[in-house]
Amino acid sequence: MNHRRPDLLAAGAALVTVLLWASAFVSIRSAGDVYSPGALALGRLLSGVIALSALCLVRREGPPPRAAWPGIGISGLLWFGVYMVVLNWGEQQVDAGTAALVVNIGPILIALLGSRLLGDAMPPRLLAGMAVSFAGAVTVGVSMSGGGGSSVLGVVLCLLAAVAYAGGVVAQKPALGTASALQVTTYGCLVGAVVCLPFAGQLAHQVADAPVSATLNMVYLGVFPTALAFTTWAYALARTTASRMGATTYAVPALVVLMSWVVLGEVPGLFTLAGGVLCLAGVAVSRSRAAAAVAPRPAKVTDSV
Repeated sequence: MNHRRPDLLAAGAALVTVLLWASAFVSIRSAGDVYSPGALALGRLLSGVIALSALCLVRREGPPPRAAWPGIGISGLLWFGVYMVVLNWGEQQVDAGTAALVVNIGPILIALLGSRLLGDAMPPRLLAGMAVSFAGAVTVGVSMSGGGGSSVLGVVLCLLAAVAYAGGVVAQKPALGTASALQVTTYGCLVGAVVCLPFAGQLAHQVADAPVSATLNMVYLGVFPTALAFTTWAYALARTTASRMGATTYAVPALVVLMSWVVLGEVPGLFTLAGGVLCLAGVAVSRSRAAAAVAPRPAKVTDSV
């Protein structure tokens, strides 16, 4: 039994990560009733910086080497900054499940950017998967058009969030070659917080009037989906294969739909869910050949909220 313990611990860490990232979509939707997109992003990032800094002190992790800073800076701007603000805005227009379904095309965009910028292979199945996911995104957009212009805007914002997320992850990959995952995450979160400082006035004004539940949601987003979930992801990734870890992220949209139904009473329409299934099918198609034909190797990208 002892020889299986590392596998069990890794599986448990992966499960924690997926659950926390799924819960983030629900918390954003709930806190977004009180906090504006920029203020919510800044509050989340500041909470995350505090939690990650404490973890760095406990682990005695110093600043990352100079060579890692370009990747950290770009990923902090795009992934922790732009992504979080735009996603918060998008979730004010569409339900949490729809947002999760659209944002989950991120892995395909990461593969495309990785091919163009890092020389990663781009097999035919990747192109086919991109086409399927694009069709799914269009389906979701059409299904939301009945809700008015704000719903279409929400889908577009979620697509923009997926693009920012993908760009941030691709920029982060070189940094992970010279710095630890904790260093890259901590300082990327710090960069994102600095980028969001223009929203400090909004945050100060809104936190004074916000109910305690909304503020706790904001702190939860920073401490758990941002700080803890990235740590458990790194732990699991070091102890299992890339294909197995990648497969776990496919569960996020389904969990979001379930959580938003239980907590918020929101369920996407059937046409929207069909478009979301196409988005997920595109991701599965794009990765199926690599998973079947290539031996597992350390992962280069992850999904997150």
